[in-house]
Amino acid sequence: MISEAEVQHDEPVLEQLVRSREDLVLNGWTDRQIGAAVRAGVLFRIRRGWYIDAEERDGLWPEEQHRAHVIAVARDSRGGAVASHTSAAVLWRLPLHRIRCVRVHLTTSPAGRISSAPDVRRHAAPLDAEDLVTINGIRCTSLARTVLDLIGALPLEAAVALADAAERQMAARLREWDVEAVESWRCKLAERLGAASGMRGIRQARWVFGFTDGRAESPGESVSRLQLRRLGFAAPELQVPIPGPDDTMYYVDFGMTDAGCFGEFDGKGKYFDEAMRSGRSVEQVVYDEKRREDWIRGTTQQRFARWQTEHIGTPYALGKRLQSFGIAPP
Repeated sequence: MISEAEVQHDEPVLEQLVRSREDLVLNGWTDRQIGAAVRAGVLFRIRRGWYIDAEERDGLWPEEQHRAHVIAVARDSRGGAVASHTSAAVLWRLPLHRIRCVRVHLTTSPAGRISSAPDVRRHAAPLDAEDLVTINGIRCTSLARTVLDLIGALPLEAAVALADAAERQMAARLREWDVEAVESWRCKLAERLGAASGMRGIRQARWVFGFTDGRAESPGESVSRLQLRRLGFAAPELQVPIPGPDDTMYYVDFGMTDAGCFGEFDGKGKYFDEAMRSGRSVEQVVYDEKRREDWIRGTTQQRFARWQTEHIGTPYALGKRLQSFGIAPP
């Protein structure tokens, strides 16, 4: 008998948005109306028999769009297969940096069976009890197994972002960092990597494991760390605390001590995501950021460089951006 842990993330709103044909018909839709709504772009057909409001879907991050697909497949699924790989990653709310997910990944033990479907990628691999959990009612691989399956297979940028996010999920407690949780997490992954010597992509997986730092708070920060490493900078300090005015505390993404400066990845969400703005206007956020940067510059007497998503696509792009601030590897 396979034992499973139950993981409950925040309220499963997306689960409520994914609707079956039977549910739509029960609520007064006809098959003709459903077809017309799909053609008109009002409904989005996730897969045969499963739909989501097109406007709602358009407002989702790519990872959440794939999670809707995983939900639909899971509700159709029969047998012992579990969501895995990138499909488990989205259930764990891990980022998939620049990864386009077309098919849902399911894994079963070598003796198991998975029904064939054009939108499903099937894997046969041993699944131990510790490899399995249930998240909001969907069976999937554990966080450690999901990370192990992906960090050697994804492009390096995506692998680093995913590994950082998984470690952060295990150890971040608001602004506190649970050192014991990190050590336990890393010991678990190290043991698994040690037993996976023949795994495809094992060399990259081990490098990513050694490079992982969950204090990076976004995929943009994770990829920035990687590009800084490729440019020859020393490993930066992350989330550097700077005492601010009136007993406040500012945190800077990167303390680049070897270059004598601070660095910050400026994701667009800081300015355009209403939840991240916490009720402030875009203009107020820009003003607050300027005051914060001015304070940090003035009190530390160090340079301060900012960069955006378009600057981290390659080491060259980030290097060129840093040069515009007069910053180069020592």
